[in-house]
Amino acid sequence: QVQLVESGGGLVQPGTSLGLSCSTFGTIYDIYRMGWYRQSPGKQRELIATIGAGGDTDYTDALKGRVTISRESTKNTVYLQMRNLEPEDTAVYFCKLWWLGHGDYWGHGTQVTVSS
Repeated sequence: QVQLVESGGGLVQPGTSLGLSCSTFGTIYDIYRMGWYRQSPGKQRELIATIGAGGDTDYTDALKGRVTISRESTKNTVYLQMRNLEPEDTAVYFCKLWWLGHGDYWGHGTQVTVSS
């Protein structure tokens, strides 16, 4: 049984930074990629960034420069650091795992609210 658990969300003020974590539980190997998505009310879930097993990263253009994805491979944990947050960043942030030969897995999400 594979589980992904996101943490680090909350209420933050505009202009501040926030870090999210995604921990994996279960026996997992041959991970292809891990990544972060977000979904705002009334909108489709959108990709933020992904990171491969070798540390290669890919960012969506709209957020490049304000977010950094990183990974602690020994713990199968992925992080998302967000800077200069705006109210438009308010969303539920989801972690995703692409596990080679075993399918894709999602976390349940963590709410990030940016408001003064």
